[in-house]
Amino acid sequence: MAMRKMQEGETPEQLIEEMIAGYDDWRGETLAQVRDLIRSADPGVVEEWKWGGPVWSLGGIICTGEVYKKAVKTTFAKGASLEDPAGLFNSSLGGNTRRAIDFREGEEIDEGAFKALILEAAAFNETGS
Repeated sequence: MAMRKMQEGETPEQLIEEMIAGYDDWRGETLAQVRDLIRSADPGVVEEWKWGGPVWSLGGIICTGEVYKKAVKTTFAKGASLEDPAGLFNSSLGGNTRRAIDFREGEEIDEGAFKALILEAAAFNETGS
């Protein structure tokens, strides 16, 4: 599914649902699960559509969602500043700012650790530490 810009009258929620529906395999299911976990971690999280894909924010960008052939990626805007006791970050580890998690087919998502990371990212946005 090609990334696209939001048209007048469309909402980020509609575009994210369309993106999920556009993948009729494990990638759509994984993106839907990631979205549900983000939204359940903190009901104040805002869904946006930037750079042709979903962005979740609270006090600043928490993470983006991207779909690739072999992975569903969540890139945390300030991931390098976050604690990651469960070791979820497995991609973009060399940068000074961002960190990402690549979810691959058949992998279980550690829901508790992922939600904790979402909450930590939101708290970091609020306090800067």
